[in-house]
Amino acid sequence: MGLPELIEIVPLDQPVRAEITVPGSKSITNRALVLAALGEGETTLQGALWSEDTQVMVECLQELGFMVNVVTDPQEPCNRTVTVYGKGGEVPPGGTEAEPLELFVGNAGTAARFLAAMVCLGKGVYRLHGVSRMHERPQAPLFQALRELGYRLESPNDKLPALIHGAGPRAAKCRVSIDESSQFASALLLGASAGKWQVTLSGENAEESPYVVMTSKLISAFPRCGGRFQVEPDASSASYFWAAGFLLSFWEALRAVRSHQDPFSAGVLAPASEVVVKAGPTSDWQVDGAFPRFLPLTAVISRQTDLGDSIMTAVVLAPFLVKPVRFTDLGRLRVQECERVAALRTELTKCGAKVIEEGDTLTVFPSELHGAEIETFNDHRMAMCFAILGLKVPGVRLQNPACVKKTFPNFFQKLAAPAPHGLGAAILDGKSRRVLSEAELFAA
Repeated sequence: MGLPELIEIVPLDQPVRAEITVPGSKSITNRALVLAALGEGETTLQGALWSEDTQVMVECLQELGFMVNVVTDPQEPCNRTVTVYGKGGEVPPGGTEAEPLELFVGNAGTAARFLAAMVCLGKGVYRLHGVSRMHERPQAPLFQALRELGYRLESPNDKLPALIHGAGPRAAKCRVSIDESSQFASALLLGASAGKWQVTLSGENAEESPYVVMTSKLISAFPRCGGRFQVEPDASSASYFWAAGFLLSFWEALRAVRSHQDPFSAGVLAPASEVVVKAGPTSDWQVDGAFPRFLPLTAVISRQTDLGDSIMTAVVLAPFLVKPVRFTDLGRLRVQECERVAALRTELTKCGAKVIEEGDTLTVFPSELHGAEIETFNDHRMAMCFAILGLKVPGVRLQNPACVKKTFPNFFQKLAAPAPHGLGAAILDGKSRRVLSEAELFAA
């Protein structure tokens, strides 16, 4: 029993007051797993995300020969306490050219990029491969940088699948571009100390790229000789509930204005919705932690300097506003889990929104929205963004909702749980229109 192939979100018709917890940061969890494996002794990660992407990383570390123990977290069902036994910078040997050690990375960009650099520190041959979409995603800048360091990588198109010949640490220099993905730089920085690598970054504002900054700060703070490390909640996941709180409150205010009432007069918004992310991110490591500062949305928002993946959440909110919003520097969205720029434009347009795509910019205009069947393109963020839309727009149906297992397996459970621990939304089987139970809303 689990999520059906098609679900429908029933709009909320009453104010909601909720405090939501979200699972640990995927970006921090997968970086911390690599640092723990390359560190000395026993490192325990508390609040680590347990989702498809992080499970892939743990399974690959175990396949490599690292001991990794995983224990459930009583505070959050999609978190784990993970203990990694590091080998002091050594990576267990791979296989031979005839029989390489196989590492399956699914569609996890962090696992694919971080492991590609990490296995260079071992000896022998490793074969990295994933799902078909992962085989389409860019790897060339990272592969070229690793070759500059003196490692041998075999791939006919500089993408996965690839054979990587480990040669251990090599005191050498390389330069890597982050134009397509900052994960290339993060992969090299995570292994730089153990590998004796000197890494130079190129690309616009390379040293200030939010995810590169996160990697550098994490490396500085991490207990490299063993100990405990707390993974903070995921800001990108929190953005859906910050957006829900804004949307529900904004809707109530807008309804009051349309009925010629003062939305701030006594009683009109007394029962207003309030959605709080409980124990949310506390550091400045995650760029998406800035999401609440952009509500209500500003006229221009950049994927390069303002927000990370949560810019998708902002795009879906934009039709509700009273002025157009321009979303710029979206090029990296095109080479992630799906071609996200085109996907957002296409699916919002289905719902009645006016969206103009020019280069790597989307301009979203105020629009009257209606329901539609949304193609999620097996992209967890498409599913979660449009689920939030469905909290106020009747008839929003999502194909393949189980794709949220990539980063937030219990997302729909949190939408449906009664307040204050959820939003209390009814979620239907899209075909039978039966209300789904809590157990059926977990993405396994």
